[in-house]
Amino acid sequence: MTVKLTVENAVQAKSEIEKLQTQGFTHDDIYIFAHDKNREKDISKALDTESVGMKEQGFLDSMKNMTVSRGDELRAKMAAAGATEQEAADYEEELDKGKLVIIANKNN
Repeated sequence: MTVKLTVENAVQAKSEIEKLQTQGFTHDDIYIFAHDKNREKDISKALDTESVGMKEQGFLDSMKNMTVSRGDELRAKMAAAGATEQEAADYEEELDKGKLVIIANKNN
């Protein structure tokens, strides 16, 4: 089961993550994305959510993301977390507006 949400800020993200936990998702199932890497890292750390890495993407895709644009990297990571390619493109547009994207996936 995969749930995808957009929120305006970290306060809303915290509230949505708490709701996801009541639905049976663990911190390891929940990924949060922001367009700015530092903001994403800080919010993910503060809310104890997972980061998309080699486990979700595989070695080659993880290495490729080191050389592509932030938008390409975000779309690839959201797809690895459970979004379709079209959803990842749509969510990346939301990230451009300063929003946060939350993907909760029990299958990863």
